[in-house]
Parts: sequence; C-alpha cells; structure tokens
Amino acid sequence: MATLTATEARKRLYALVDDVAESHEPIQIVGKRNSAVLLSEEDWRSIQETLNLSSIPGMRESIRNGLKTPVEECEEELDW
Repeated sequence: MATLTATEARKRLYALVDDVAESHEPIQIVGKRNSAVLLSEEDWRSIQETLNLSSIPGMRESIRNGLKTPVEECEEELDW
C-alpha cells in the first residue's frame, strides 16, 4: 500500500481518487496526528457487504459449502 503525507495527498486529491477507483489499491495518508486510508467507494461497499454477510449465522459455512459444490450438481430451479 502506498503511503503519502497529508500535504502530498491534499495536492493530488482528485488524481488519487481516480487512481484508487481504477486500481483498487488503497493509499495510506499519514498526518501529524492521525492516519487514514483512501479507498474507492466500490471497494468500501464490497467490504461492508462482506462484513454484513459474515455476521449472519451460518452464512460462512453455507458459502464454503456452495463453493465446494460442482456447478453440474446445482439446482436449476430455485425455491425462493
């Protein structure tokens, strides 16, 4: 992950926003008092969705089992 000072990030903010959106690589921004990470909205939403799904009891196991199931063995008609 690239690291920039807050001053550098301020000078290049619009370009950095474009860069993280295209590359999906976060950028660490280090200030005098605190640090932050810049990432794309798409990546942020993906992280939030992953955390949400992981919080549902049994969801992780269901996903793992689904990944082990060959496509040929999947149901063609869904009952939901």
